[in-house]
Amino acid sequence: METDRYLIDFDTKDIEKQCYDVVIIGSGIAGVYTALEIPKDYNVLILTKETIEISNSVLAQGGIAVSLDKDDSPGLHFKDTIKAGAGLCNEESVWVLVNEAAQNIETLCEYGVEFDKEGINRLSLTREGAHSKRRIIHAGDTTGKEVCDKLVSVVRTKENVKIKERTFAVDLITEGDACKGVLAYDEDTSSYILYLSKMVICATGGFSKLYSYTTNPEVATGDGAALAYRAGAELMDLEFIQFHPTVLFHPENKSFLISEAVRGEGAYLRNVNGEKFMPQYHELAELAPRDIVSRAIFNEMQKTKSSNVYLDITFKDKEYLQKRFPKIYETCLSYGIDMSKDYIPVAPAAHYCMGGIKTDIYGRTNIKGLYACGEAACNGIHGANRLASNSLLEGLVFGRKIGFEVQSVIKKGKEPLEFNDFSVKSKRVSKAINKEEVKSEIQNIMTKYVGIIRDRGGLLYAKDKINEYYNAVKDMENHGIEDFELQNIILLSKLVVESALEREESRGAHYRMDFPETNDVKWKKNIIKSKK
Repeated sequence: METDRYLIDFDTKDIEKQCYDVVIIGSGIAGVYTALEIPKDYNVLILTKETIEISNSVLAQGGIAVSLDKDDSPGLHFKDTIKAGAGLCNEESVWVLVNEAAQNIETLCEYGVEFDKEGINRLSLTREGAHSKRRIIHAGDTTGKEVCDKLVSVVRTKENVKIKERTFAVDLITEGDACKGVLAYDEDTSSYILYLSKMVICATGGFSKLYSYTTNPEVATGDGAALAYRAGAELMDLEFIQFHPTVLFHPENKSFLISEAVRGEGAYLRNVNGEKFMPQYHELAELAPRDIVSRAIFNEMQKTKSSNVYLDITFKDKEYLQKRFPKIYETCLSYGIDMSKDYIPVAPAAHYCMGGIKTDIYGRTNIKGLYACGEAACNGIHGANRLASNSLLEGLVFGRKIGFEVQSVIKKGKEPLEFNDFSVKSKRVSKAINKEEVKSEIQNIMTKYVGIIRDRGGLLYAKDKINEYYNAVKDMENHGIEDFELQNIILLSKLVVESALEREESRGAHYRMDFPETNDVKWKKNIIKSKK
């Protein structure tokens, strides 16, 4: 068998097997909420490669976008999402997102999530970049953690849901064009387990760890997209990587997010000379779409030969900032920055992947039995640039739709899962490779040449270097998580570079210096990558 289908050699007769109705890979908001929305008479397994508390969702600060105000509507939310997406949004997906937002927020409140309120029952609303109305609900500046903590506490009480921590999903097991389960690696026992299932849901998050500087945790290595690709799934829009404009830039911390909500509450961006600059770049100034703000900051840093700019919210008093942004205030203060008196040093960093596993609005992929939701998926709601605070909402809305889908896909008590044992024997060989060094080099290449601003020369250089690494490891024996993650990072870097080279225009988060204009005639379409 070819070495690029499975990462290890195995014989299923020799591997422990466990059967579940549904296997969910990933324990962020998308994965856990999906598990809660699956009827209780189905047996569900959640696999997570770290503990269940570690995910990208936990780090989300700003909030969740939902049109609740009397002056707002799903139609206006739709319009803002479409505009931010720069012509590539799937309108059907966006309509589902905005129209089903409120009912999912109601469900979160029923699960015990406590959002900030004005008065007794009215949820507090703030505004973020590219939103025309105040529609972001929040829990201080740790919304993701509040939502995750409550959902995890609820899912732990469900008798039909089993959580398997420190378990790495290595590959999908397929027969023909159907997914039959997940081959996983137990980190504690260093052994493999085959989880057989009629339905596998990939909710593994994104792949911003392809870059040196990112707001994402160490787990965001794109394992779901990579294993889906090896199994024959289609990946879409990989060239669109969102760089969050304002990430703390401090010698001891270059990954802590300074929420967009800080700018939503009026903060200004200033260059190292203390000058406001955003009005020169966009009519919405600090509240322009993220891709525009990130490029503006990048340009100012180049013009002033500096490594950062500053965020200024010193016109707000200390008490207000401590109440509205407790985590940000506390973190900045720990580095000697009092945001009520001092400017906050910030710079852009990789934050979110618009692209991922191609799905429809029900999470279905081109592989029977394989579904995806959250950042791991790509159903077109974000287009070329995600609108702020639509990410947590995406995991909720489409996770719920997959939960409903389970009942029509799996008929209880009928049609037992059919699985035929098989073996994989490739020509992989042992190689002495400094994996950490290779990973760091790829992250540096991606940051320098496939970042906020790109051009053909840099992309070709990145392609050649990454292909060298790809060819070096494609037939390498893989023995643990370090090996698996390296394979996934190299594969996805290769596909991202290829997609960025192919799109010869600038659109949303993809900006080409050699093709600075948007070309709807030729490029108002999606780039899809698959092995077929």
